[in-house]
Amino acid sequence: MSKKSKSISILIRQFLEHVEVGKNQSPKTVENYQHYLLRFLAWFGDKSPSSIKLDDIHKYRLYLNRYKDDKDRTLGVKTQNYHVIALRAFLKYLAKNDIATLSPEKIDLQKIPERTVEYLTRDELERLFHAIKTDTMMGLRDRAIIETLYSTGLRVSELRSLDRKQVDLKRREFMVRGKGRKPRIVFLSKRATNHIEAYLNARDDNFDPVFISHGRTKKAEDIILGERKRLTTVSIENIVRKYALKAGIIKKVTPHILRHSFATELLLNGADIRSVQEMLGHASITTTQIYTHVTNKRLREIHDKFHK
Repeated sequence: MSKKSKSISILIRQFLEHVEVGKNQSPKTVENYQHYLLRFLAWFGDKSPSSIKLDDIHKYRLYLNRYKDDKDRTLGVKTQNYHVIALRAFLKYLAKNDIATLSPEKIDLQKIPERTVEYLTRDELERLFHAIKTDTMMGLRDRAIIETLYSTGLRVSELRSLDRKQVDLKRREFMVRGKGRKPRIVFLSKRATNHIEAYLNARDDNFDPVFISHGRTKKAEDIILGERKRLTTVSIENIVRKYALKAGIIKKVTPHILRHSFATELLLNGADIRSVQEMLGHASITTTQIYTHVTNKRLREIHDKFHK
């Protein structure tokens, strides 16, 4: 079979292999591409890529906009755009390999309302920290987790994957690989460092993960394999939510809200946006600019000066 006569399903498989090996993307990225492209395949059918027309894309976008799952949930505009982005990447791959199909440049993304940033005030942060009693192992761990999230601006996936050997508590810094496996240096505050040290010193195990489950172990092999004790992202999200409720914070508090709070605090205190971009691990400055709407001191000064 010549490459020009291959069906979409075969070409999607080749594209995913290219993303994994040729572009060295993360397993999560490959998984997302697969999910979005298989949905297009199920809708369009396993035809020749040359049969994809602009009108088909229009109908597919209507399908995404009207889609409901078995729980009657719809797809948000952002998620719909992720489907289209994956499809454009696939079409670009086909064009690069001289496979006749629709030009990806003909497909535009749906306009998304400008993002707003939710973050915690200094008072809310302190209430959150002090809602955690550190007289138990889990309390020590939970305080260290929340202090670390706020001190570093880590994504929850980056935090859960931390191992002891990579965190230099003396230098108060370590390296993580974020989205796209891009490395960046992360810095710890003295307070966060003290809480991590207190937690690790209280442990009597040699497990690699920095943050582990301290619940009862049902299987003997769990005691041997520290990786099985590593906290999941859902567990960390639940920990943050638990103490936010305990602190009486009305906002929906997540690890990502702590990341927003980290960035907002830096900018409010005079950090330049390029430095904040690097510390957050954003590939584009555009992503970081969402924080300037809540930290623009110049606009506040103009308002104070001219609005009487």
